Amino acid sequence: MPEFELAWDSRCGVAESPVWDASTRRLLFCDIPGKRINALSVDDGSHTSWDFPEVVGSFGLCRSGRLVVALRHRVVLFDPRTKAIEHLTDPVNEPPTNRLNDGKVGPDGCFWVGSMDENSPRQKTAALYRVTPQGRIERKAEGYAVSNGLAWSPDGSVMYHSDSTAGIIEAWDFDTRSGALANHRVLATLSNEEGRPDGAAVDVAGVYWSAGPSAGCINRISPSGALLSKLPFPVPGPTMPCFAEGDLYVTSLREGRSPEALAQHPTLGGLFRAEAPVRGAPVAMFADA
Repeated sequence: MPEFELAWDSRCGVAESPVWDASTRRLLFCDIPGKRINALSVDDGSHTSWDFPEVVGSFGLCRSGRLVVALRHRVVLFDPRTKAIEHLTDPVNEPPTNRLNDGKVGPDGCFWVGSMDENSPRQKTAALYRVTPQGRIERKAEGYAVSNGLAWSPDGSVMYHSDSTAGIIEAWDFDTRSGALANHRVLATLSNEEGRPDGAAVDVAGVYWSAGPSAGCINRISPSGALLSKLPFPVPGPTMPCFAEGDLYVTSLREGRSPEALAQHPTLGGLFRAEAPVRGAPVAMFADA
């Protein structure tokens, strides 16, 4: 059972999208409403942050050393060395009440990113996109309220995805060269009590680790959709796990929590770390170089 400790008391509104950069030995993650990407150096504990003009839904590493970043309605390239932002795409064709949300680089070298509806109650107006290094936007699936949980099997042949509002975890067969999807299936449906699926990661054994903020847990799901175990998390609202060599990092959210919850868990919105019982599956880089 992983024992989590606080790695950074960042108190983000919504900490999300943790990404391990082995080349710099930094764990990066964003604060969505804070319009920021944070970086933790795991060797000396130093912190770096970069601010953006809009909300940052998610991001991934690029072969060039840049980051591919989902802002509210478009995807950009960001160079941490120069702080230069370059528009990669035009705005996505989405309702104004939607924004881009969870995104990851796939084994095809493209950035896969979904959107979410910000209305209350949420409507099924969101979609899932594939963004190529040339900036082409391909709409791959739709009918979601909150697109989330992107991850791939260790060999890249299966893509996982969730809709947090519907509580479903789904999968497709994935073509690592073309990014084509086939054989769609729903693997699991999780309730609030079980931990509706948020961000996710896959380990080298092919197990899907899904953050369940509604239940304060991390759910481990087999490739066939069986719930293998439910790991308790030290604060409510874990948002996404990320494997980093021998460690497991998990982000959390602070936004929308009651004063009582914040008093009981003042480190909500922080980054947490535990020794990982297994290594993570390889995560690809955006093929911009």
